[in-house]
Amino acid sequence: MDDRRSGRAGPAGQAGRRRGHPAQDRRGHVSTYDETTLARVALTWLAEPGTRSVWKLAAELGPAAALDLLLDGGAPEQGLRDSVAARGQAGAARAIATEALKRADRLGARVVVPGDDEWPGTVEQLRHLRLPAPRRRVDVETAPPLCFWVRGPWPLAETLERSVAVVGARAATPYGLHVATELGYGLADREWTVVSGGAFGIDAAAHRGALSAGGRTVAVLACGVDRPYPMGNTALFDRIADVGLLVSEWPPGAEPLRPRFLIRNRVIAAGTRGTVLVEAAARSGATQTTRRALALHRPTMVVPGPVTSAMSVGAHELLRDEPDARLVTGLAQVLEEVGRIGELAPVPRGPDRPVDLLDDDARALVEAMPRRGTVDVDDLAARAGLAVRTVLRKMSLLEELALVVRREDGYALAAAAYRPHVPR
Repeated sequence: MDDRRSGRAGPAGQAGRRRGHPAQDRRGHVSTYDETTLARVALTWLAEPGTRSVWKLAAELGPAAALDLLLDGGAPEQGLRDSVAARGQAGAARAIATEALKRADRLGARVVVPGDDEWPGTVEQLRHLRLPAPRRRVDVETAPPLCFWVRGPWPLAETLERSVAVVGARAATPYGLHVATELGYGLADREWTVVSGGAFGIDAAAHRGALSAGGRTVAVLACGVDRPYPMGNTALFDRIADVGLLVSEWPPGAEPLRPRFLIRNRVIAAGTRGTVLVEAAARSGATQTTRRALALHRPTMVVPGPVTSAMSVGAHELLRDEPDARLVTGLAQVLEEVGRIGELAPVPRGPDRPVDLLDDDARALVEAMPRRGTVDVDDLAARAGLAVRTVLRKMSLLEELALVVRREDGYALAAAAYRPHVPR
């Protein structure tokens, strides 16, 4: 029995390379973080995650040198200089980063940075993400994360390797909740990780479906991993932290500010194999996640809903606007999009009937038979437009198949002719 099925905690990957800056955990043990990890944490605090100029500086100069440059007022644009100066009023960046690492240790959480074994390499593709016609800052500042805060027993990269995002409306309908729960359960039962944002509605339904199947689920948060939001999902977050993962780019204690929900959506899109949109109103953050998945050329799927439902407007508009978005109606079609070659969904069809196996002439005779009463061979030949000798030959076959019965005054249609075939 594997760890996922038995409920035992799997091995978590190591946090960032640690040395230099002490951080004492709840048991009194002391761990240390290297300067690079500390600088990544400080940079994320100074500027919101996704800020492209900060990510570029860290990539070109190294995180520690980039931090020193920003603290010395050397940011490449005025807006970033103003942001760094404003944050600097709250305290020294490295001291605040050290305190965040201590708080994470007390919480039992860890920081994961590039170069760690459990760093998910797929999020690095965000360096290439360019959204068409960006209108807001959040549509431009889509750079890869500098670090992740992780709470839970599983290695982050391994957990996301086979993962699907299930997203949608907070004010979900019973239809949407049912679909999301079924998808979450089915994906987890097939040993796929279910990723969502932990919100009310579709997110929570997908998480709960995965948990019900005994599988892994990941909640990507827009606040600290120690601050459940919404509060009504506290028990759900505690359960995810026990058997799945809580993940955030913001340090423990960070508040769930509105723009942060939009910022974290790029991680949900980039960290997973594909994204399924279950329900979305005309203005929905879930459609934003889906459009980021499309821009990253990831499989992007939409579940259709009733045309009378306001919660399906955004989903239907996305299907109309985006040729690469695929309509899916269930688990099999989702797996066909994200799974291996050859993992195809069955083609929907009605029940088989015995007449489906007949050739054209035999089928024409069945169609020409009266639904009640009998018919003689000459009349049947005229009705079907076939030669009498053909009718005699085919009626013998139909009689053997129990589709017609012969009586003294002609042939009658048997009930089995249109009865659905049920495989035994």
